Amino acid sequence: MSSTPKPTSSENIVAQKFDRCLADLIVKSGVGFSAGVIASVILFRRRAWPVALGTGFGAGMAYADCDRSFNPARIPGTRIVPASELKKESS
Repeated sequence: MSSTPKPTSSENIVAQKFDRCLADLIVKSGVGFSAGVIASVILFRRRAWPVALGTGFGAGMAYADCDRSFNPARIPGTRIVPASELKKESS
C-alpha cells in the first residue's frame, strides 16, 4: 500500500468549509441569543430587542468568519502575489 494520501476534491473542501460555517453560525447565534436573554431579564425588564441584537451580532460574526474562510483575500494585511512575480523573484 502506498502511504501517499489521496488528494481531496474541491467539492469536499467546499463542503467542509460550508459545514464549518453552518456550525459556527449555530454556535455564535446561540451564544448571542443566550446573552441577549440574560441581558433582557437582568437589565432591560424583559424587552425583546436585546435578544434580537445578541442573535444578530452572533450571526454577523459567523458571517464574517465564513467570508474570510471562503475568500482569504479579504483578510486585512493579506497580499495576493501573482505567479508571474514569483517567477521573476526566483530567477
